[in-house]
Amino acid sequence: MRIRKLLTYDVVIPVYRPDEKLNKILDRLHRQRRLPEHILLINTGKEYYEEFFGEETPEKKYDDVNVIHISREEFDHGATRDMGIRLSEAECVLCMTDDALPADSRLSEELLRPIEEGRAESSYARQLPGRSSSVYEAASRCFNYPGEGCIKGSEDIETMGIKAFFCSDVCAMHLKKVYEELGGFEDHVIFNEDMVYARKLIDSGRHIAYVPSARVIHSHDYSVKQYFKRSFDQGVSHAVFKDTFSDVSSEKEGMRLLKRMIRFYIKKKKAHEIPKMFFINLSKYAGFRLGRSYEKLPEWLVLKLCGNREYFHNLSN
Repeated sequence: MRIRKLLTYDVVIPVYRPDEKLNKILDRLHRQRRLPEHILLINTGKEYYEEFFGEETPEKKYDDVNVIHISREEFDHGATRDMGIRLSEAECVLCMTDDALPADSRLSEELLRPIEEGRAESSYARQLPGRSSSVYEAASRCFNYPGEGCIKGSEDIETMGIKAFFCSDVCAMHLKKVYEELGGFEDHVIFNEDMVYARKLIDSGRHIAYVPSARVIHSHDYSVKQYFKRSFDQGVSHAVFKDTFSDVSSEKEGMRLLKRMIRFYIKKKKAHEIPKMFFINLSKYAGFRLGRSYEKLPEWLVLKLCGNREYFHNLSN
């Protein structure tokens, strides 16, 4: 019988305007059956951090928690996480967001399993909607994070399309030596830093594990305007990283999502909300298409449509 080598791991969490949920996340991370070596919080805006925590900061409460403060201008979806990962001396790094709440004590253990067994070099968790989530968010989570797990590689691009390298760092574990070998997350990324890295990973012959038994509670109820802006930023990332996305179709995946959503709304007896769902999806599609053509738009309009103005300000500096 082959004995599985247990790997060490650290946790990296970018933080912005912390609230009580971050306290709950840290508490549940310290209740894991497989505990992290260290937890690194990379906080944007020291004033918000001090305003919320006061004197009772996490690094004072927990011996294994460290914090680095950066300015909003310094934050970058790729570079900020990359800094945290490269500071780690553990064998694996768990990337999380500051609003992803571990559902139980098995999260890290389940994410480490396929990596320790040699079946994958990265793994990501299932995202469950919160109790107060809208039917739209619940339907989205059901589509993107089903109950069946899988191992994905470059051989799956033909059948799975963009889903073959979907790997959300809302909660994802990465084998550090492979991460460093592949160059890690790209610097100066507006969105999709996780997918850009995941594509490099599978193109190198490695694999990604989707682990539904590893679960976090994570969902947002955005306004239509917020959905539009996020989709615009996503379109920009597709335009910037053409090598990552040019050979796969997002529109095809969008149509599959739409059909699944209609069935979900009917099943939940929310058919009367389907027109609203169509409007949100139309807004997201318009945002994505405009974002993908952002280079053809005037700068003032791009800044009005995007969700991450700092990205474009830094681009011009």
